[in-house]
Amino acid sequence: MRADRLVSLVLLLRRHGRLSATALARELEVSTRTVLRDIDALSAAGVPVYAERGRHGGFALLPGFRTELTGLNHDEALALLVAGSRRGAQAFGLGSALASAMRKVVDALPEGDRATAAEAAQRLLIDPETDLLSRRQIEDEVPDTVVAEIRRAVFAGHRLRVHYAAVDQDPAWRTVDPIGLVTVRGQGYLLATRSGADRTYRLSRVLDAEELDEPAQRPERVDLDRAWQERGTRFRSGGDQVTVRLLVDPARREELVDTALAIGAEEPAADGRLRLEATFQDARHAEWALWRLATDAEALAPRWLRTSLRDRAAAVATSYAV
Repeated sequence: MRADRLVSLVLLLRRHGRLSATALARELEVSTRTVLRDIDALSAAGVPVYAERGRHGGFALLPGFRTELTGLNHDEALALLVAGSRRGAQAFGLGSALASAMRKVVDALPEGDRATAAEAAQRLLIDPETDLLSRRQIEDEVPDTVVAEIRRAVFAGHRLRVHYAAVDQDPAWRTVDPIGLVTVRGQGYLLATRSGADRTYRLSRVLDAEELDEPAQRPERVDLDRAWQERGTRFRSGGDQVTVRLLVDPARREELVDTALAIGAEEPAADGRLRLEATFQDARHAEWALWRLATDAEALAPRWLRTSLRDRAAAVATSYAV
């Protein structure tokens, strides 16, 4: 770990020219005392780093010094810069590793391409935190120590014990055979088997994890994309699904499509709205989906859904009565 940190320190100085010990500590997520020790280690190893005194002083490298990382052209480095999605990295506990890798990518470029690649990367935004309606994307927060233990077990092919808090259940320890990790819209999932049966665990519900010194019972090769699609299909086809006939404002159709499991028959209605059928996971899912569309959607059937939405609206109206 220290060797990686020393490389990152050199790359930071290469990129910024001069940085204070406080700034370096913040970037490297260590103490200023650790930074000072690392500076001494670099000097002892022959890296030409020196201190500049004064109000705007700090540490810098002698002009012309650079590390040699070769093999990347401009477009390859740009692809890495923009593909290094912060969402995926954070979901798998690799945020600091991503930052370090990106510094190395930038430094690997020839002098003439370095500035243009960094400038080009600033022109591309991947998965912003909010959409155009200022709705925040929900991201899971998982302790780095927990996700690191899970990640080690996945890569090493070892069995894993997880202290898991399933919905509406008390947390319990489970021993699983990890298959892979998936991130979807900032939410991380562990694909695994338990006693031979497929299981999917949301990382944010894992309270603790322990890698075991036992080989995982799993195939040598896996197609994660296919496995995820198969589990999604089983999830959508299970449970107490509800099919709703409704009218919806065309401007809100995409929101409905993003929420529903499936959209069936669809045709224009006489009043300009769309008449369609939508399938939801269960009654609660259906009620939530239509409630969030307010007056832009109207449930036609089943009758119980109309009644439930009417009662909810009446309760809200009563609470705001003067």
